[in-house]
Amino acid sequence: MLERLYLDNAATSFPKPPEVLEAMRAYAEELGASAGRGAYREAVDTGVLVAECRRRLARLIGCEPAKNVVFTLNCSEALNLAIKGVLRDGDHVITTAMDHNSVLRPLNALQDRGRNEVTFVPADAETGAVRADDVLAAIRPRTRLVCMTHGSNVTGTLQPIDEVGEALRQREIFLLVDAAQTVGHVPLDVARQSIDFLAMPGHKGLMGPLGTGALYIRPGLENLVEPLVEGGTGSVSELATQPDFMPDRFESGSHNAIGLAGLGAALAWIEERGVENLHAHDLALSTRFLEKAVEIEPLRVYGPRDAASRVAVFSVRMEGLEPAELSALLETEFGILSRSGLHCAPLAHQTLGTHEIGGTTRLSFGAYNTLDDVDRCVHALAQLAGAGARA
Repeated sequence: MLERLYLDNAATSFPKPPEVLEAMRAYAEELGASAGRGAYREAVDTGVLVAECRRRLARLIGCEPAKNVVFTLNCSEALNLAIKGVLRDGDHVITTAMDHNSVLRPLNALQDRGRNEVTFVPADAETGAVRADDVLAAIRPRTRLVCMTHGSNVTGTLQPIDEVGEALRQREIFLLVDAAQTVGHVPLDVARQSIDFLAMPGHKGLMGPLGTGALYIRPGLENLVEPLVEGGTGSVSELATQPDFMPDRFESGSHNAIGLAGLGAALAWIEERGVENLHAHDLALSTRFLEKAVEIEPLRVYGPRDAASRVAVFSVRMEGLEPAELSALLETEFGILSRSGLHCAPLAHQTLGTHEIGGTTRLSFGAYNTLDDVDRCVHALAQLAGAGARA
């Protein structure tokens, strides 16, 4: 039986650090309570666990105070909270052709209802890169928000959020960054990079379990954002309205405490290794893949050829094979797990010219992958290319 090689880390990281499962098991066996829902030890200890996870995540992204990191179910919920919470009727919003459906769909829904106007800034058809000047040129008098993915989930392209953020801050326009493919892989500093809202999944580069995510809200903007959900917070229960203080304003209902136990352990794992070292590892994997894969003649690799301009997410197409066929062959013949299709990013595939032909096959590397894994992947692609040429 072929040894399985997981290369779908852009969807969710696997495997997780052993400490993640250990922390989740400890919560389930020893605590099991809901934070803020009692004064007994287990409930109090669960509150401590949630608070420590929040502090670790805030520290990772340079957030002060930690209460401005709000926990969500996933990155999609964080993006929806920021988009729907900050926009008002008549506002104009800018996004890009490389953004994910978690941005595109809520914006399209708002536009279809006549609430907001949306401008979609194009990207380069070869690299997937968006020019900062093009984003800034799209600004109108009623522009309130710019939404940008930091790293493309299709091409791995890193977008110019620093340049855009600095210019938007001067214009008092908000910047929402989708860090689904970069947090945990690339160093982030929300203050230095002039980020107003940062949406993050807990289960990708942060190495935590599914069902976890967070939204950073720049201090001072809390009351400009309307909550998506109102309800019980375990605090000021006598009030008939939602609390106006952080993080309770945006955290109704019981936390996913078992998930946050795992996420907290994953963040400790990242702290021990250092996000700079994890980024260096990511760069090494990208460099190796680019050096070898571009030599395979019937294979097209999309996105930047410079490893420093991307994360280790690669879309490829092989002449003579549909993306789904290539994924199936990689699994059945080589034990390599990939993802084919449009990757919830239809405009990105329109940009690349792959939308009408089934998308691409995506190979995405993570913290537990090695250079040997990259070599195994490239060898498999070369074997399939050779077989196609012979056929």
